[in-house]
Amino acid sequence: MSDFEHILLDLPGPDDHGIATLTLNRPEAMNAFTNVMVREMVAAFDITDADDTVRSVIVTGAGRAFCAGADLSGGADTFNASRQPDRVAGDNTTRVPRDGGGRVTTRIFESRKPVIGAINGHAVGVGITMTLPMDIRMASTGAKIGFVFAKRGIVPEAASSWFLPRLVGISQALEWTYSGKVFMAEEAHRAGLIRSLHEPEDLLPAARELAASFADGTSAVSVATTRQMLWRMLGADHPMEAHKVDSRMIDELGRGVDAAEGVMSFLEKRDAAFPGKPSTDMPPSVPWWDERPFE
Repeated sequence: MSDFEHILLDLPGPDDHGIATLTLNRPEAMNAFTNVMVREMVAAFDITDADDTVRSVIVTGAGRAFCAGADLSGGADTFNASRQPDRVAGDNTTRVPRDGGGRVTTRIFESRKPVIGAINGHAVGVGITMTLPMDIRMASTGAKIGFVFAKRGIVPEAASSWFLPRLVGISQALEWTYSGKVFMAEEAHRAGLIRSLHEPEDLLPAARELAASFADGTSAVSVATTRQMLWRMLGADHPMEAHKVDSRMIDELGRGVDAAEGVMSFLEKRDAAFPGKPSTDMPPSVPWWDERPFE
């Protein structure tokens, strides 16, 4: 377990199917989101990307909530982002403060490992937008969800204006963000935001079972490459862009050690033992693996 203040990071043991668990750990405050949490979550994904024993990451919350949204203890200045030191270029080359949720979601987007959100309780504001770049979201039957920004006088953050319509469609995204309502996880499930609903005691075991399936007989390099291809092609303007990337990846991975092992293990009717490592063996021709535009 890594040493953090507002999260816990449990790295996998030898019998854990490569599953790391990141737990938001402010249960007394319903895991309300803080600047410390921002820094620690980014650091945690740096750790899981660099650790080749990690095959997937489950994100969940301690106690009865997943994340109740931003920590409002700052009162009227809670959303005064000018207090944040990191800035990103805006229109007319001005420099504007980066929102903390966006720092987390863009880091999750870059992850080399699959990410599963195990939403164990209320997920409101950044508590739900932080899950949008996660590959799969599973939820407790009692969880409540809310894109409540209009009720706080702000707008959706954490790059959710990009992620949310791609996940549920523009009309559903607008309905939820216009109204700012808080709704049960069942509604999110019907809309496709949530993969499956589980009784509270069954949520993490179900998430772990799914995560284990990602590592069962698969190449970690193939999974990492596939994750980036599918996410980034959501923004492509023509299937030819995907064809170009597919062709490069098939060519580069097809000449690699994992492809040779995958074919020979099939022909020899044995389990594959893929030697490739996401930390060092990603395809070289697409510069996604070292892309940190705001660092």
